[in-house]
Amino acid sequence: MDDGAARDRGGLAGRGNRVVIYVDFIPSAGTLLAYSTAAIVLIATPGPDMTLFLQRTLTNGRVAGLMSMAGTMVGLLVHTALAAAGLSALLAASPWAFQIVQIAGAIYLLWLAFNLLRHGSTLDLSTGDPDRASLTQVFAKGLAINLLNPKIVLFFATFLPQFVAANDPHAGSKLAFLGLWYVSLSLPICGTIIHIADEAAQRLGRSPQLLRAFDVLSAIVFVSFALRLIFARPI
Repeated sequence: MDDGAARDRGGLAGRGNRVVIYVDFIPSAGTLLAYSTAAIVLIATPGPDMTLFLQRTLTNGRVAGLMSMAGTMVGLLVHTALAAAGLSALLAASPWAFQIVQIAGAIYLLWLAFNLLRHGSTLDLSTGDPDRASLTQVFAKGLAINLLNPKIVLFFATFLPQFVAANDPHAGSKLAFLGLWYVSLSLPICGTIIHIADEAAQRLGRSPQLLRAFDVLSAIVFVSFALRLIFARPI
């Protein structure tokens, strides 16, 4: 078997005393570096997901922040599966489907903003054992916000496919790998942000006035991203 045949089959090829392993679902080093750079910039850019788990961390502590982050990570896995299945490309190519996501995402962000302004951060996980039902709610909100997150929807629907050739026979597996790579990059960055936010909250204290101010600020961010999502267009 020659090296080309081994590469096509994703198998092993011998070169003298060395064994070279070809894995079809891993993009080239240059592609992966360019993708990682873009992904890190996107992850570090404030958005609805970061606002949500920061708000939960500052208000309710690290456990709530991590649970909210876990929900957003599962949302990323859903987007990864959709991208690998080709549904993200369909979303990008279908104006009416994209509009449905726009409207649903905007409504959800506006609903979050309304509840923050009306009720504030009513969830209390700062003392005693965390309530499982409350943590489930935190997880569910994290999941929902990333399923309808404008920057994530646009990234997986239009930006991610640019790193895989349309005629690549392994396009689906490469998209899946890149989606999982995005999650692996997100975990340490978001985890560090939550840790810093929790340390800051413990030092500054969780006064009602400061928490209310952050609720208002979070609501403003949610509204701004809702408006951004309404006017977003596939690229």
